[in-house]
Amino acid sequence: MPAPDEKAPKVLPALRAAPPAARYLLGGVLINQMGAFVQTFLVLYLVHKGLGAALAGAALAAYGVGAVVGTLAGGELTHRLGPRNTIAMSMAGSALLVSCVPWLSRPGHAPVLIGVTALTGAITQVYRPAASTMLSDLMPDEHRVMAFSMFRIALNVGAALGPLIAAWLITVDWDLLFWFDGATALLYSALAIAVLPRQRVPATGDPVPDAGNTGDAGTPRSVYGAMLRDVKYVLYLAAMAFMAIVYVQYTVALPLELNADGLTSTYSFALTLSSAVLITCELAVTARVKGWPAHRVAGAGTVLMTLGMAGYGLASGSTVVVLLCTIVFVSGLMTNGPTMFAYPATAPQAVKGRYIGTSQAVFGLGSALGTVLGEVVWRRYGDGVWLMCASVGLASAVCALLGMRGLKAASEPASVAPAEASSPGQAN
Repeated sequence: MPAPDEKAPKVLPALRAAPPAARYLLGGVLINQMGAFVQTFLVLYLVHKGLGAALAGAALAAYGVGAVVGTLAGGELTHRLGPRNTIAMSMAGSALLVSCVPWLSRPGHAPVLIGVTALTGAITQVYRPAASTMLSDLMPDEHRVMAFSMFRIALNVGAALGPLIAAWLITVDWDLLFWFDGATALLYSALAIAVLPRQRVPATGDPVPDAGNTGDAGTPRSVYGAMLRDVKYVLYLAAMAFMAIVYVQYTVALPLELNADGLTSTYSFALTLSSAVLITCELAVTARVKGWPAHRVAGAGTVLMTLGMAGYGLASGSTVVVLLCTIVFVSGLMTNGPTMFAYPATAPQAVKGRYIGTSQAVFGLGSALGTVLGEVVWRRYGDGVWLMCASVGLASAVCALLGMRGLKAASEPASVAPAEASSPGQAN
């Protein structure tokens, strides 16, 4: 592993470089995440309402499918409406739909409830590509990876505070979960309209990657066609999907394994530990590796998180081993996460939203597949699920090494020439 570049930007300079609009954007992400209760509490809520585990599982699955579609649509809407308008529309729609869940959570409304949860997942996730696109536009190129680390920390801080708020709301009224969720989304929508900048919507004729091989470079068909023809970008997308399959086992296979071993409380300790490590250490880790070639950061981080995940298979009922593996797993996430999620943001401005939306949608698809795969493999083969994690994780690392090779270190941003480069971040 090469030594980090001494000139790579550190944490404080990156924080100072963030303009007020970027701070407002991250603040909105944190506020929204504090009330993001649908995925975490929908099953418990519907069971509490007496609707049964089967309906609760179907509703959660519908939300997940909607989220994948919404993420992909978010990239397209960002391109057509601009990031600010997309964020405001997404959050306003989310506020309306999620507030309807309590009214529909009663016998006889199952089909409508499932439809609304699917729409909620879609409209809620539309904001993600828009927020990522705006953040990458607002931050200087040399701080792009650090900016995505800040984005992840805002999500994690919100995710850490959210359950504490939810625990109090439940003692008053379960319905408050979704009304609070709607209120935070509406607040983010108002914040977006009030303080986020209006950015230029790319014109149809703006140059895009592989423009010389398409008729109308501004059409979705030409842009997504260029992605599919770009072998390196397809490898990167495969790396994201495989990484998601491994990552989601932290919420699927691990709790199943710990519950079977009689260590249910250990899972809570692992969740708390992972949140604490991510919030306090990710910026420092990102600053440390920013001077390294991006493909090596992505590959090394993916191998590290895979080792941590596969290590759970050796825990054998030991809380200490579980917590040590959690530290290794989270260390890998802190290493590869910011760089891999920032990679599509190096695409030309005219197609950046679409590239970001596609990468996030592929990660969502991997998560959905990993949820089903992890449960089935664990139920049929037990500890074989950790061997699956090791295999899929190594495949992700290989795809990242091959797909992201040639991208300069984040401290030396590549200048992408739209007419020549067919993948975002490709060095000229």
